[in-house]
Amino acid sequence: MYQKILVPVDDSETCVAALKEATRFANDQHARVRLVHVIDLAQFAWSANEFLDVPQLQEALRRAGQRTLATQAERMQEAGIEAETALLEAWGGNLAKTIVEDADGWQADLIVMGTHGYGGLTHLLLGSVAEGVMHQTTVPVLLVRAKANA
Repeated sequence: MYQKILVPVDDSETCVAALKEATRFANDQHARVRLVHVIDLAQFAWSANEFLDVPQLQEALRRAGQRTLATQAERMQEAGIEAETALLEAWGGNLAKTIVEDADGWQADLIVMGTHGYGGLTHLLLGSVAEGVMHQTTVPVLLVRAKANA
């Protein structure tokens, strides 16, 4: 039985597919759902910060992250699920580690997340947060791909 389902969210179609699966599990098992969105605050810290207002850019990331969480929580609410939300902050790009640490702290029974399913050079260049989560967690992970448009 999955009583606590963690769902990392963004604005992608794969996220929408993952939310549908998480909703199905949550309804079937009367589980609690936690939506998390991770922002990397270090992405501006290394740049030419004498030309950029780094704190302002980081605050913009936080606001965008909160909007993403609100949008996805509303999507869950429309499906009959009240989800709690959390904006997670990472430094230096290790988004997978941040997700895993939150899942452990919340004592998640399942992580449901979307994956683009990239392979080859694209995967090598972009990496995969989903793959990183799978390698770093002991919590079961359900990876969901968006259906290709036919």
